[in-house]
Amino acid sequence: MNVEPLILAIETATLAGSISISKGEHVIGSSEGDPTLSHSNTLLADVDKLLVSTNLKVDEVDVFAVAAGPGSFTGLRIGIATIKALATTLDRPCVGVATLEAIAHAAGSHSRIVGVLPAGRGEVFCQMFTTSAGRVKSLDDPAHLSPGRMLELYGQVDDLVWAGSGAKLYSQLINEFVAPRVASFSEPPVNLARHVASLALLELGTGANYSTNELRAIYVRPSDAELKF
Repeated sequence: MNVEPLILAIETATLAGSISISKGEHVIGSSEGDPTLSHSNTLLADVDKLLVSTNLKVDEVDVFAVAAGPGSFTGLRIGIATIKALATTLDRPCVGVATLEAIAHAAGSHSRIVGVLPAGRGEVFCQMFTTSAGRVKSLDDPAHLSPGRMLELYGQVDDLVWAGSGAKLYSQLINEFVAPRVASFSEPPVNLARHVASLALLELGTGANYSTNELRAIYVRPSDAELKF
């Protein structure tokens, strides 16, 4: 594997989603999606547009990376299926990166950070990490909780940073819970795919198996269809 592989990373766990092309740690190009449009209608066209704008061809990509979840069920399936298809066709490795880890990575170095994503129906996906020098270490497992339960779990943790679009969405509730202390927030990244690529680059050094058969979605909770049965 090239020391500085060309990585195409996509993130479809959130409504807008994002794409990034990087050479090692250097971002060559990136783009963000439209939250009003389905990833199924735009993803391949957006990938092609970004490749054209960076004067690259898809067969030049060394590694494909994708946000593996948690996040939108439909978005995750579209993103993972697309990456698997590209990696299989070109016989390239593909790396799945946990969405909440990418959110924590985007927030920088902190001793305690909670990544939070909206999970629909007024609930959230959340997980606590410690981050240092671009590396992310999980301190618990990802969970699907109500905002109130999340605050019971993390609201009393000292020197905690709240990150992700879910933290921004529930910032008023978080501030009310921790008062008179002041909650610390990290602004959600504009392009989360860049951080998916950075974590994928670190992951490549572990020597794990990155075949398409090993790539699995991290759903955390059952889908609505599964809950009906």
